[in-house]
Order: sequence, then C-alpha cells, then structure tokens
Amino acid sequence: MSKAFKPWYESLFENYARRYDQESFTKGTLGECDFIEKELNYNKDLKILDIGCGTGRHSIELTRRGYRVTGIDLSESQIARAREKAREENLQIEFLVHDARNLPFSNEFDVALMLCEGGFPLMETDEMNFEILQNASKALKPNSKFIFTTLNGLFPVFHSVEEFHQSTNEENDAVYHSNTFDFMTFRDHNITEAYDDDGNKKILECNERYYVPSEITWLLKSLDFKKIDIYGARLGEFSREHKLTTKDFEMLVIAEK
Repeated sequence: MSKAFKPWYESLFENYARRYDQESFTKGTLGECDFIEKELNYNKDLKILDIGCGTGRHSIELTRRGYRVTGIDLSESQIARAREKAREENLQIEFLVHDARNLPFSNEFDVALMLCEGGFPLMETDEMNFEILQNASKALKPNSKFIFTTLNGLFPVFHSVEEFHQSTNEENDAVYHSNTFDFMTFRDHNITEAYDDDGNKKILECNERYYVPSEITWLLKSLDFKKIDIYGARLGEFSREHKLTTKDFEMLVIAEK
C-alpha cells in the first residue's frame, strides 16, 4: 500500500522541533511578547489562544509573564517539544494537537494569536486559508482581539523572494531556492531544504500564499471584525509605529471584534 500524500507543511514539521527552535526567525520572541502584552493592556485575566504555536515559544513566554494560554498546532512533534519545554520550567500550559481549519472552540477566548505563519497562509487553497480565519474568529468572544502575521503581497511585486531569503538566511535556517512567484495566484513556489532533528535532509516542493492588505481587510470584515489595523512586521520589534511598506516581507494584523 502506498503512503498517503502529506502536504509539504506537514512533512516539514515532522521531527523538526529542536531544529525549528534554532531558526533565526524564532529569536524575536521577547520583543514580540512585549508588544502583545501592551496590546492586551497587561490584563492577565484574558484567555489566549495561540494558533500554530509550534514549539510553544510565545505561549511559554506569555505564561512566564502570568497569562493563561492554550497552544494548538497540527504537528505532533512540535507539540511534544512544547510540552517538554513547559515541563522543564514547571509551567502549566495546555498544548493540543489540532488542525486550525477545524478547531473545537466556540466563543471561548479573549485573544487569538497566530504568529510567524502559524498555519495561515500555508494551505494549498485560498478556501483552506480562509477556514483558518473562520475558526480563529469562531473561537473568540465578542469584544476580543486577533493578532497575527502573514506574508505581505506587496513585497514580491517589487522584490525577489529568493534574494530576500538568501540575504537573511543564517547557519541553522532552512534553505529556500528556485522561487517562482505567480502574479495570478500570489503564490510563491519554491524548493525548501532542511535537516530534521536526526540530521536527515528533507527536500520539499512548497508554496505559500501572499496577501495584500485590502484582501486581509475584506476577509476579516466578512468575519465581523470591526476594526482592522495592518503594519509592517519586524522580527522582535512589532509596533504600531511601523507603517507597512513594499519592503516589509511580513505584515502585522491587529483585528478587533
């Protein structure tokens, strides 16, 4: 019997937890949590859902600071590592394996986080990506806040995605090459090479959806978010002072119900 096909994002994150924690994009956690705290007015009574939490870096840091966080991720190995890290620090955090397109939560959380492409916008179709936004919205109470980052569609219109990755890659990072950006679908197709936690090399054909601000605004308005602000997302330096430009690879979205 042949093996069932797995999407690239599932294959990538199999046995890829310790290596994930060495990626350069994971180094901005403290500054990003500083921003989140400020957005929440330091209210530790709020219940937070961390969607696509990976190995739990934001969930763990926020819990250290006294917040109540539930972390979910599709990857069993990432969740296993998150639980291990929480145990090492004697932190009580609920880490659960769930598909962000089909969450079991309804009207339960005051805040949803989805940082560093936590599922959205990695899905194969726009409909699947939208399901993630729908489920995040469904999980939230009235008068709640949704903070997430996603790929900025303005960037590849003016710049090369492959050159950006080459200029920012560090020693332990996955390598992206053979990038081709499709202006009809706003998807970047590439070959991703990474080593898993046992040192085995993965070579995957990947594609990610880039969004322009007006798309994100429309999608969120269709889910009854009333106030939507979009900024440039800078590693470890999230701020409402960073106006989104064509030079920002990612955008920071802050939506309120």
